[in-house]
Amino acid sequence: MNLLIYAPAYERIRARMPEGVTPLLLHPDESLTLNGRKVAPEDARFDIAWASTDLYVKGPGRAAFGLLTAAKGLKWFQSGAAGFDHPIFARVAATGTIMTRSDAQGIAIAEYVLARTLEAFQDAAGRAAKQKAHNWGRHEFRDVWGTTWLVIGYGAIGREIGIRARAFGARVIGVRRTPSANDPADEMITPDQVLAAVPRADVVVLAAPHSDGTDKLVNAGFIAAMKDDAVLVNIARGRLVDEAALLAGLDAGKPATAILDVFEKEPLPTDSPFWDHPRVMLSAHCAADSPMNVARGDEVFLGNLTRYLKGEPLRLVVDFNG
Repeated sequence: MNLLIYAPAYERIRARMPEGVTPLLLHPDESLTLNGRKVAPEDARFDIAWASTDLYVKGPGRAAFGLLTAAKGLKWFQSGAAGFDHPIFARVAATGTIMTRSDAQGIAIAEYVLARTLEAFQDAAGRAAKQKAHNWGRHEFRDVWGTTWLVIGYGAIGREIGIRARAFGARVIGVRRTPSANDPADEMITPDQVLAAVPRADVVVLAAPHSDGTDKLVNAGFIAAMKDDAVLVNIARGRLVDEAALLAGLDAGKPATAILDVFEKEPLPTDSPFWDHPRVMLSAHCAADSPMNVARGDEVFLGNLTRYLKGEPLRLVVDFNG
């Protein structure tokens, strides 16, 4: 059984590679080797493939996906990404390949959300300005304790966010199509109930994939339903937000703060009004950029590889029809 794998990723896990799996190594220079011999891309044959976290971040990702879309007989593809709305994933799955995603980024993204929300609640910029001005003035701030968080998309990332918010004493309302009694939340609702829940939320977190049902979810009506002092956080996809409606709302004072890691157009144009808006805290689609994701991603793959070889159900299978 041949496994297409990024060479640096293989070096990390080679001591734990099960017997019967032969690595087809994709090197940083885009060359391929099998058992030490060079292989032309058109001659590459592999049964399973893994796009590791480091392949996405700094490896020859374009070459990897070229191999994937041209593959004959690919049975299982493990993606190192959490999202799967890029058309290339559907093209790979259309060949009959089972595709699994990763939840390795959940912890890093959840910590980003908590850190930035705390910045907003505590007015960290105002506190820093007092220090810079040598101003021995008191500085009131807002507790997370007692607030209500509406986390839209209570999958692997949303759950990690909810767990941390609850640890701070917040009440968490999770949103997913098929809620479970085991979801770590105070309340679970379905997408059709979201708008009714928005007025209750002090913090609204977007953690759902982009789809027809979530396109421009945050629109003028959604924003009008929010509390005046609410915080909106988007770590999902830019297309979940009607950016014109959000800017209009921010100019009118609602939401109080928008924490935005993703935008409809990326990189964000330098003349975008979001850059300098006093109510916006933004970053460059990097909420998941922790080096610990690499090790966590390795564990996701190795766990699924063990299941695959034993004929057991895989974790995090993507349903493109769901």
